[in-house]
Amino acid sequence: MTDLQLPDNPYLLLTPGPLSTTKRVKAAMLKDWCTWDKEYNQLVQGIRAKLTKLASTEPGRYTAVLMQGSGTFSVESVIGSVVPDGGRLLVLVNGAYGKRVAQIAEVLRIDTTVLDLGETGYAEPAEVEAALAADPAITHVAFVHGETTTGMLNPLSELAQAVKRSGRILIVDAMSSFGGVEIDMAELDIDFLISSSNKCIQGVPGFGFIVANRERLERCKGVARSLSLDLFDQWDTMERQDGKWRFTSPTHVVRAFDEALRELEEEGGIAARQRRYTRNHQTLVEGMERLGFRTLLPKAMQSPIITSFYYPESEKFSFEAFYQLMKQEGFVLYPGKITAASTFRIGHIGDVRPEDMERLLEAVERNRFWL
Repeated sequence: MTDLQLPDNPYLLLTPGPLSTTKRVKAAMLKDWCTWDKEYNQLVQGIRAKLTKLASTEPGRYTAVLMQGSGTFSVESVIGSVVPDGGRLLVLVNGAYGKRVAQIAEVLRIDTTVLDLGETGYAEPAEVEAALAADPAITHVAFVHGETTTGMLNPLSELAQAVKRSGRILIVDAMSSFGGVEIDMAELDIDFLISSSNKCIQGVPGFGFIVANRERLERCKGVARSLSLDLFDQWDTMERQDGKWRFTSPTHVVRAFDEALRELEEEGGIAARQRRYTRNHQTLVEGMERLGFRTLLPKAMQSPIITSFYYPESEKFSFEAFYQLMKQEGFVLYPGKITAASTFRIGHIGDVRPEDMERLLEAVERNRFWL
């Protein structure tokens, strides 16, 4: 089956991942690979090198580790392999994924302090500085950059400065932002950054990855609380065996990711992709507001990844009915995830363009059954 023979998707995934991918990325999975083969391992090494260049203007200071499983597996590998016995972790929480980081630490019995900002609370650097000043025992700080619970983009630069001024180790969950929002780990002095194959790089689900300060990672030997999720050992094996994973890797997904990285480069890199995602978001919000919808977050807090909208103020509105109508029209939306308000979410990442947002808006206008 060639690329041109691949069937079209019946709908666009307007979600924060998995997301709609190109036929090129799908076609890349049609070849089988051996995990021991040199050609495949060189593919892995190429991906690792590209990730460090995308993440930093000083790629020599950093290294990349690929980890089987969903993005949460990679988050757990970092939390469990980086914070040593006797360390204390501060977790900023303003959504479900910040809560997940805290839950991982709790399950791993890591001494943890949670700074709970509420579901729509903005992560203010001054609050972080105060928490760090109040507790000198804190050694590591973790927070989510793009919190897709609401669509919030936390102030990465300001938070990073607050953490690094205090001399703590910084872990950034950039699951839904890396590849779609420009980040320079060297400029911000981020120690560990985590993302996934099926987010803004526009690959498919199957593995996550960690871009790490090489010196920091080298100090993590023997810290891990898990065999499968031992970040240091995974990295050490890839280094010593030239791209070999410790255990069976998702070969087809890795090949698709390599193709997705090529597409990113052809698009013009992360800056160009961020501009497209931002146009998608602007087109969507302007059109939805014209149709009577209200966004959950103010513009200053909003990411170009996904947008939360309040339900229409009508007893006739049912999200399930709206969801099914939009799916019939060729669009899959996302339910809301906060408890304080009735909301739904629309993503604007993946193989999606402003003209797709326009088509969605036309479909919404045709199906306003609650009026």
